[in-house]
Amino acid sequence: MVRVAIGVEYSGELFEGWQIQPHGRTVQNRLEQALSTVAQAPVSVVCAGRTDTGVHATAQVVHFDTCAKRPLEAWVRGTNSHLPPGVSVLWAVEVDDEFHARFSAESRRYRYVLLNRRVRPAILAGRVGWIHGALDEALMAQAAGDLLGEHDFTSFRAAQCQARSPVRTMHSIQVRRHGDVVMFDFHANAFLHHMIRNLVGALVYVGKGRQPPGWMAELLTLRNRSLAAPTFAPDGLYLCGVEYPPRWSLPGGGRIIAPPQLLIPEAPCIAPESRSVA
Repeated sequence: MVRVAIGVEYSGELFEGWQIQPHGRTVQNRLEQALSTVAQAPVSVVCAGRTDTGVHATAQVVHFDTCAKRPLEAWVRGTNSHLPPGVSVLWAVEVDDEFHARFSAESRRYRYVLLNRRVRPAILAGRVGWIHGALDEALMAQAAGDLLGEHDFTSFRAAQCQARSPVRTMHSIQVRRHGDVVMFDFHANAFLHHMIRNLVGALVYVGKGRQPPGWMAELLTLRNRSLAAPTFAPDGLYLCGVEYPPRWSLPGGGRIIAPPQLLIPEAPCIAPESRSVA
């Protein structure tokens, strides 16, 4: 029996989330089917973090155990030949049985890409969030600074969240604008269900002038989800990095910044460096 770790990317609008479902229209369903075909035996996978319907990933990390002896390239190219459009295996490495895609991870990175213009997206529909009203990215960056460090994020947690504790440590948040696109980059030890989409929704309220920047700190203190902004759309959310200790020797440490630059160019960071914490 060997344990193999793979990196996976997928377009969330083509699937009904990550987690396996009886109807089979999920990333996990299709990935397990493809891997099982290559292995010629049933394969079950464990991922670094489940994503909801419509959420994308450029750096999902997965592991599975198998008795099948295959070249690592077979787990990449062979699996991809059995996967539908919208999901691909990027790399494969053999790891020891102490590696766990979820529990070995030290931190995760997400990016939310928000199109801020008067007209809704067409070419990028399903790939970016959208809001037509003007946003002040400087105010949003100021508000985001209050989220850094260890906090109880109950106000930004979905009612169906199954995490035992709402406490998470936010390492850094960056707010960037490139023309009509505003990008939010979040780096934390872990995230709660809907946490990023709820944070983006609240930051947008600040950016529109509906709430002052200090509102984010108030919401943390109040610990009441009903007092925060509605959950934002999943379209622009990307899982773009899962970081592991160097001992596992994963490509890029598990981190790939998303979305690809062909889609959205990089832009200067609005939040100053002082808004990051180790």
